[in-house]
Amino acid sequence: MKKIIFSFCFVLSAFLWTEELPKIEYDQLSFGEENTLEVMTWNIQNFPKSEYTVDYATGILLAVDADVIGLQEIESDSAFVVLLENLQKQDPENKWNGFRANTNEWEMNLAYLYKSSIINVDSIYQIYPDDEKYHQPFPRKPLVLEFYCFNQKFFIINNHLKAMPGEKNIVRRREACKLLDEYIDSFLPEENVILLGDLNDQLTDPEEENAFTVFLDDKQNYYFADWFIAADSTANWSYPYWKYRSHLDHILISNELFDEFEKEGSDIMTIAINKFMEGGEDSRYKYITDHRPVVLKLNIK
Repeated sequence: MKKIIFSFCFVLSAFLWTEELPKIEYDQLSFGEENTLEVMTWNIQNFPKSEYTVDYATGILLAVDADVIGLQEIESDSAFVVLLENLQKQDPENKWNGFRANTNEWEMNLAYLYKSSIINVDSIYQIYPDDEKYHQPFPRKPLVLEFYCFNQKFFIINNHLKAMPGEKNIVRRREACKLLDEYIDSFLPEENVILLGDLNDQLTDPEEENAFTVFLDDKQNYYFADWFIAADSTANWSYPYWKYRSHLDHILISNELFDEFEKEGSDIMTIAINKFMEGGEDSRYKYITDHRPVVLKLNIK
């Protein structure tokens, strides 16, 4: 009898101490549409940040419904595989696929997820791979996704530039942008290029402190699709904490996509998960990540 009572008390105690997870109104995060191309960037901090991160990320990705997602800070390969398996099981019609790089010494790797029912991938590869020569501008090597969608070819360049303020770090980010510009100019001068990622700096900084002048000054060839988010202090910025509030996650398009971005139906937005999650910012930070996703919608038909 004592064993039975002890067992019952143990089970009851375990039940009472089970964490009640905050709910998300996933239907409020919807953005993707059937006849447009959605490209998303998301830093999922130290993925997986908690034992619940994979499930939350699965729900968010399915709700947003982007076609291609460039991810940063994917530390665990096994968790990335589970995330991909979840997407495949819960959304089999879209035939999800993915790729995670594995060259970062701190396991802060870049990755892609994509719907292979829509995205016909040619190749995925890193650029500026020489660590000895390019570690300063690229602590994480840029990851290129080359693919076809709606009978057009695209190149996405996923990045996670050097973090933290200070002149030395700004110089490193500025050098990275110059090298990315050189790469596009040399190898992709007439291609549909989307450069995205956690670029760790603000577009609106003064010129002498701005890491992105090589792109901002070349208005004929480049445009930051999220410029109006960055320039609006009341907008949903991608890094929302009051003390360090800033917009750090960007999506740059080449001039081959200017017309498509100006078409009716094209759009860009930050997905403010916290506004539809119980516990708001604190919950999102605790269970998922410190960054909000940014998603570009292009009418390319």
